[in-house]
Amino acid sequence: MSCGWDFIGEVGLQFFGKVTASISHEIKNALAIINENAGLLEDFALMAGKGKPINPERLQILAGKITKQIRRADGIIKNMNTLAHSVDESVKSIDLGETVQIVALLSHRFASVRGVSLEPSPPPRPVMITTNPFFLKTLVWLCLDFAMDAAGENKSVGLMVEEAEDGARIRITKLAGLKEVPLDTFPSEQQKAMLSVLNAKLAANVADGEIMITLSKNMDG
Repeated sequence: MSCGWDFIGEVGLQFFGKVTASISHEIKNALAIINENAGLLEDFALMAGKGKPINPERLQILAGKITKQIRRADGIIKNMNTLAHSVDESVKSIDLGETVQIVALLSHRFASVRGVSLEPSPPPRPVMITTNPFFLKTLVWLCLDFAMDAAGENKSVGLMVEEAEDGARIRITKLAGLKEVPLDTFPSEQQKAMLSVLNAKLAANVADGEIMITLSKNMDG
């Protein structure tokens, strides 16, 4: 394997590691809430065993909280499963809108820590391209990571997917602080590596506060 591919693989592993660590934290948080409410249910059971009356409405509220966290954890695991299966095929046809949505969901905790809201807007119809699913998710994450630092006072990052001539485009918008972020290292070496393997382009429009990823209809074309 060439040094170029060594570096590309390293960037991909770093992305996978960061996302996996974030997901484990989210699942632990969900389990902690479930455990707390299960403890309250045990207290109610002890009270009932001693003949003390239990308010059914309180039991319903506790059950609802537990169900909510189970659904939350299930959603997190489904997103992680989708990411894991990204490496099943090196090149395949994908729905770009769905891919961007998944990366946005996987990035939720990173955005929350920075006080940033991610606002993906699904395209009116599927935008299909043939590409490497895992490396594309890595590139979108790298760009989102940069964009969250450029969100500025608006503290929001928009995500749009649209068709483009001979391909498709991802627009990361609402970057009010883009003009304040040094662009001399943009794209980064990690971003350049992903752009190279995906046959893609990356550009920043400071005036409009957005960055754009332009993708070929077929990365091998």
